[in-house]
Amino acid sequence: MPEPKEAMAHAVLKTKEEIHTMREGGKRLFYILQCLKELVVHGERSGAVLDEKAKELAKKYDGAPSFKGYKGYPANLCVSVNDEVVHGVPHDKVINEGDLLKLDFGFWYNGLCTDSAVTLPAGRCLKRDMKLIAVTEKALYAGINKAWERNQMGDIGYAIQSYVEGEGFSVVRELVGHGVGRDIHEPPQIPNYGSKKQGIALKKGMTLALEPMVNSGGSKVFFEEDGWTVKTVDGGHSAHFEHTIAITEGGPIILTKE
Repeated sequence: MPEPKEAMAHAVLKTKEEIHTMREGGKRLFYILQCLKELVVHGERSGAVLDEKAKELAKKYDGAPSFKGYKGYPANLCVSVNDEVVHGVPHDKVINEGDLLKLDFGFWYNGLCTDSAVTLPAGRCLKRDMKLIAVTEKALYAGINKAWERNQMGDIGYAIQSYVEGEGFSVVRELVGHGVGRDIHEPPQIPNYGSKKQGIALKKGMTLALEPMVNSGGSKVFFEEDGWTVKTVDGGHSAHFEHTIAITEGGPIILTKE
């Protein structure tokens, strides 16, 4: 779950034991999202059903959803469609054939939190939407590849921004990635834009949720009346991918994968 852009703060460093626990929780979160994706692929198009399934799967994997109740968020899962960038509240939201669907889920496991998001087509999508999905996922990995000890936060943002804009899309600036682990949102904040060798230094023990949010049109967004759903100002579609990573001596490790 991305957070609004605010002042940068120092990182919360984790022990090897905590990172190991987060890796196990992240693996379980990966399986939860894979199951939700399969439901969509096989025709499940109700946000409320996906939300309830996410809750059931969290229990099955010996954890709990982290978003439910966070600052009043009313659901277990974020389900955002088309021009909804992030934080879409599922309820009885219907997902139609051809929609661009974003699923974002946070998972508590043994007292530590991981966070991950995917974007997928609900059936056959527009060609430009498929490119948007591919570019956003590649942008995430471009950022991860810069998450090395002694690099700086701006190196991550620059890698994401330069790739996205080079492909003709724009990055959201009002929302950012964040530290994660002992809490859902921890310092530091991680913009998806920036300049090389700017910002705080990356340190071993940081656990970070990197999450490019990429728009097909302009970068501007606004909050809907529900206080949660973030949408593009110009009505363009948006994509969102996220992994929780750990910075180690040997480089970045993705915690939210199989």
